[in-house]
Amino acid sequence: MLKNIIRGIQAYLGAFGVISKLKLWKYFAVPILISIVTALIVGVSAYGLSDNIGSFISKLWIWEWGKETFTRIANVIGGLLIIALGLILYKHIVMALSAPFMSPVSEKIEAHFLGTTHKTRRNTNFGQQLWRGIKINLRNLGLELFWTIPILLIGFIPVIGIVSSVLLFLVQAYYAGFGNMDYTLERHFNYKESIQFVKQNRGRAIGNGIVFMLCLLIPILGFILVLPLSVTAASRETVTLLQLKNHYNIER
Repeated sequence: MLKNIIRGIQAYLGAFGVISKLKLWKYFAVPILISIVTALIVGVSAYGLSDNIGSFISKLWIWEWGKETFTRIANVIGGLLIIALGLILYKHIVMALSAPFMSPVSEKIEAHFLGTTHKTRRNTNFGQQLWRGIKINLRNLGLELFWTIPILLIGFIPVIGIVSSVLLFLVQAYYAGFGNMDYTLERHFNYKESIQFVKQNRGRAIGNGIVFMLCLLIPILGFILVLPLSVTAASRETVTLLQLKNHYNIER
């Protein structure tokens, strides 16, 4: 697993060069705009809701003693909860809406690394690609929330709670990498087959998602570069995995 995670991270090396060589920057214009607008909407909403959630949590403490301390803790919890949920929503909204724009980019990267005229594109249009992106990301959103809530609760347990931050980060990374890999898998597998493929290559997905999540920590610039870099890296790594499984020979 660790070896595959490292490989997923290493796939980012040379991403800028591939984007420039294939002249892909123009294809990222709309996805970058989607990323920035979504980040602003989620960020403003999160800022406005954090105090309300903190206030709601503080009401659970019905005693007078320790009320002030619990309120402070509640505000921190509310902030962390909003940040976690905000990142989850941002990620899946952007990846779902960007699907029709990222699929052609992934296809060009795939053709570049294959070095052949092999046709890999499935007969799908803009609407079908958008629906595929929404379907995959709705599924991943539900599962990510399913795992995120108990992980956040673990965070309140002394000592053991430290592990929750790492687990939360890895879960978010996995589903980010999942979405990035599906832009390539969309041309080769149906919905269920793609899910199975990513499950078999969890390490690569996590490695891709780790850099994706770290990019979001960079103010403004991170939200601009996160899709171009992560999609390029994921496309490159997914093509490599398909080659290792002799998928292209089977297709022929």
